[in-house]
Order: sequence, then structure tokens, then C-alpha cells
Amino acid sequence: MANVKETLTTILQLDGAVGACVVDSNSGMMLGAEGGDGHLNLEVAAAGNTEVVRSKRKTMKALDIRDQIEDILITLGRQYHLIRPIRTNDALFIYLVLDKTKGNLAMARHQLAAVEQDLSV
Repeated sequence: MANVKETLTTILQLDGAVGACVVDSNSGMMLGAEGGDGHLNLEVAAAGNTEVVRSKRKTMKALDIRDQIEDILITLGRQYHLIRPIRTNDALFIYLVLDKTKGNLAMARHQLAAVEQDLSV
């Protein structure tokens, strides 16, 4: 089992990884963060993406969708933003920003799934 810091260090080894954090969706606060390159405020991103996760879960409940979110992808002009809820702790999620020109979306999704299973909080 890996702790938050080890998990984030592994994620940032992905080609094109700009920044990543583990977030508590109850509070919007980060449990840990790595990267950000000075241009990405991960604290603001964590709070904003908490609202994305809450909204999606609320919509799923309203639609009576009885399933779990594997990940949420937001595609920007230059970046992919991936949100991966942690299955063993529904309140937490991993957030990753990936440079589109340097990263591989499929590999990033695969890696997030792998580290999410190994994360111990």
C-alpha cells in the first residue's frame, strides 16, 4: 500500500503530468499535492473539482443511476483534467492535469486506476 505522497510521486512520473492532488470531496481540501509548475493553483482546482464530483453524484442520484464513477475527463485545448474517485473511500478523489502534447490519455487513465487501488489513506 502506498501513502498519498508516494501515490502522487508515481502519478507525476507520467509523461506530460503537470500536477496532481488527492482531495477530500466533503471539505474540498487537499490531502496532498505535487507539481503545478507555478501556473496551476492546485488548491483552487481541488475546491472547484469537488463541486464537479458533487454535482455528478447528485445528478446520478436524481436519475437513479446505481453505479460508481470510474473517472471524469475534462478536455481543454492544451490539457486533460482527470478526476478519479477512490473506490475504497468515497469521499476522496485523485485529480491529475496532463499536458495534451506530452501525455498519453489512455496510459494516464490506466495509471490512475492502478495507483488508486494501492492508495492507503
